[in-house]
Amino acid sequence: LSSMYIYDEKGSRLFQEIMQMPEYYLTRTKYAILKHQRQDIALMLAPRAAQGLDIIEFGAGDGTKTQLLLDYFSDQDRDFRYLPIDISTSALEGLTQKLKARLPQLVVEPVVGEYFESLQTLSTGAHANRHKLVLFLGSNVGNFSHQEAVDFFRHMHEVLRPGDQVLVGFDLKKSPERILAAYQDEEGITAAFNQNILARINRELGGNFDLSQFRYVPTYNPESGEVSAYQMSLCDQEVYIEALDASFHFNRWDTIHTEVSRKYSLETIEFFAATSGFQVEAHFSDAKGYFSDSLWTRQP
Repeated sequence: LSSMYIYDEKGSRLFQEIMQMPEYYLTRTKYAILKHQRQDIALMLAPRAAQGLDIIEFGAGDGTKTQLLLDYFSDQDRDFRYLPIDISTSALEGLTQKLKARLPQLVVEPVVGEYFESLQTLSTGAHANRHKLVLFLGSNVGNFSHQEAVDFFRHMHEVLRPGDQVLVGFDLKKSPERILAAYQDEEGITAAFNQNILARINRELGGNFDLSQFRYVPTYNPESGEVSAYQMSLCDQEVYIEALDASFHFNRWDTIHTEVSRKYSLETIEFFAATSGFQVEAHFSDAKGYFSDSLWTRQP
């Protein structure tokens, strides 16, 4: 089952709780990188942004991390605009209001639509001569398979112009114990988050999953860097889903694969860039080497 279906109102609330957990290192490290290295990032954009800079973000969320960059560019009196892209009108409206309250002078042009269709539009017409920096900071690339990641970056190459840049977040390989701790907190918040996909089937599709008879099991493969999450059946059981008018049999220990999150080496990140037509300018990482925001430039 695709992990995207974990996220309804309840799933999103649970994920906000996960991000505040002490075990979940990602929130703190991603914030620290932009807080302490935003000046270095900005300096690597300056030579190409003489005609103006469009900061375009895929999946901005609540904008907390991006705000650090926007604050810095505003303080430097740079000619720039912020263009967040999302399929949710309400999410973009909330983000725009939040940023306008903090930075009244900031030009925010939210774009409702799919990522690449919107990016294609923003690369033509009145936007064509402005330098583009595309942000994809949330480590969402880790939810892609290897080939999906390659295809994603190749598509990005197709719709950008030579010299445009991207800043992509990658969760790095590290101690298996450290990684698994982030996906298996003692309070059970991550387990409840992951199990929400079964709860949604019950609520919205007339399923009769007995959640007490499924156990959340995360695993980590240090060779592939893949964290996988499963719901494991604790007994032999039948599950009926009314919307499908179908029953599904689970033997004891059978699993439902509900989530994947890959961790990367710098070598793999550089492979993605080279294979899709980008040059790596720099890797901006935290002091512990847990995460990297990688800055790439689109090659001809």
